[in-house]
Amino acid sequence: MAPKDSAPILTALRKLMKDRRYVQEPLAAYIVPSCDAHNSEYLADIDQRREAVSGFTGSAGTGIVTAGQAMLWTDGRYHLQARREMDLHWTLMKDGLADTPSQADWLCNTLGSGSVGVDPMMMGATAWSTLADRLDSSGLQLVPVETNLVDLAWAMDVANPQPARPENTVFPLEMQFTGRSWQDKVEEVRRNLAEKGADVLILSALDDVAWMLNLRGSDIAFNPVFFSYAAVTEKEVVLFMNPAQVTSQVRDALSTEDMGESVIIKDYSAIKDYISSAVASTVGKIWLSDTASQGLACLVPTKRRFLKVTPITLMKSIKNPVELAGFDACHDRDSAALCQYFCWLDRTLDQGEITEITGADRLEKFRAEQEHFMGLSFPSISSVGPNGAIIHYRPAPDTARAISRTELYLLDSGAQYRDGTTDVTRTIHLGTPTHHEKECFTRVLKGMIGLATAVFPNKTKGHCLDSLARQHLWQVGLDYLHGTGHGVGAFLNVHEGPSGISWRVYPNDPGLQAGMILSDEPGYYEDGNFGIRIETLVKVVEVKTKFTMPSKSTFLTFEPVTVVPIQAKMILAELMTQQELEWLNTYHQTCRDRVGPILKQMGRVEALEWLIKETQPIG
Repeated sequence: MAPKDSAPILTALRKLMKDRRYVQEPLAAYIVPSCDAHNSEYLADIDQRREAVSGFTGSAGTGIVTAGQAMLWTDGRYHLQARREMDLHWTLMKDGLADTPSQADWLCNTLGSGSVGVDPMMMGATAWSTLADRLDSSGLQLVPVETNLVDLAWAMDVANPQPARPENTVFPLEMQFTGRSWQDKVEEVRRNLAEKGADVLILSALDDVAWMLNLRGSDIAFNPVFFSYAAVTEKEVVLFMNPAQVTSQVRDALSTEDMGESVIIKDYSAIKDYISSAVASTVGKIWLSDTASQGLACLVPTKRRFLKVTPITLMKSIKNPVELAGFDACHDRDSAALCQYFCWLDRTLDQGEITEITGADRLEKFRAEQEHFMGLSFPSISSVGPNGAIIHYRPAPDTARAISRTELYLLDSGAQYRDGTTDVTRTIHLGTPTHHEKECFTRVLKGMIGLATAVFPNKTKGHCLDSLARQHLWQVGLDYLHGTGHGVGAFLNVHEGPSGISWRVYPNDPGLQAGMILSDEPGYYEDGNFGIRIETLVKVVEVKTKFTMPSKSTFLTFEPVTVVPIQAKMILAELMTQQELEWLNTYHQTCRDRVGPILKQMGRVEALEWLIKETQPIG
């Protein structure tokens, strides 16, 4: 499919950049971020502004439009995809490469003077002040444009108008899945407020609100969240959301029996007035997340602004025992679905064409049979041969290749269950892999095991561990252009902060702590040939060490949560150490022990036989 013609919307946008009804003076540049008013990674259709203006569909990227240029910055996961999806009106800026200037540097070097505009609800307050200072040093001004110019330009597109904001049902999540009441969570938040000397906490991240109040929704595809804000003070909890989405079940769940505290529900649009009122009626600090929009933060005087990661962000990243049990249970069932799919694929591949799309659809059906299934956690990355080299590839009818016995098949997929969220990648070959493919695969596997078996002090930052997953690729001059691990929510967003494992430093990383769930997913991608990624979710657990020392008494390691076999035929055993082979054999026995009984109970004899065959000891 040819890239979208971006000329009409760019022309409309450039006219609006000079329209005095919306800007005080003509803009030298307009920034189109890839987020919504809540700094979400995945977006509702109404908020896909960067895609509407550029044609690029990836989940990360920023567009900058000037009178004569349109530039798009995105990271290594999307370089190939962006190049394919954008037309010639756009220039790709490969973020993460040494010779690519930052957005701020490019603006300062390209524009002599003038104003750079952005919708203040679409840029975080911390990012705003950093960019404003940098532009100011070069004689440029960062100015808020209260009416979103892309929305205005999009409205002129009669053939593809901007969709409406979703109003999907919101529902309470039961204690059997959350392990904690919302009242208990709020009390912990209040203790944090008192410690910091803050009068009000404003939650703007959708998953923060959903987790604190034990509510879930479906306003954003693959993410069980709903459009909302929340406020917590010493005396009240306020939820801001669309009244049409409030059911009697939600009202009951947010009330407390015996005249206890109940959550006050206000309209979604009332958040700004509430913040302004809180500023007028209190004297202490107003706590907003450092990712809260400039549009909200600017309502609070600078001296009273407390822009820090919220207590909820850390609370939800450390899973409680009920959430951890849910992760294990849903991964056992999810792994059973994947075993059925890989077994079915191998048995039916020669009977008729199976494409990247029809294969992923079949896997979704296997998952839908499992208890507590609520949908997928992201669009499946079902990719064959050269498509596997596109790190966040999404198959489409015009790009979908047939799954075959001659090319590698990379499948990165996941699901949402009421008791947890899954995200797993396996790369397999249904024929005979080449020696080069096997060596690359084995080096990726050695990196995955290297990270999975790491022992490290409590609260070690994720970036300190990243090279453990890359070292065996580096030894032969290879690498991958993405992070190694991300946090995962409990029936929430598949990408969750504040911790992660990457060469990049996570600004709010509190250090790895027992109870966190992260992915371990090194890879290698050969443009035009194949992609390899092996991703297993792991939980952080305490480990007993031979020695102890007073200053560092707690050490941690990882324990696998995902229990899907790793294909033995892809492994060069001679490159593996004895310890690595022992880890793999133990892992495969765990897969057999946890997934086998589920397949047996379901009567899936062929899938059980496949599981036993794929988990035979190696070496």
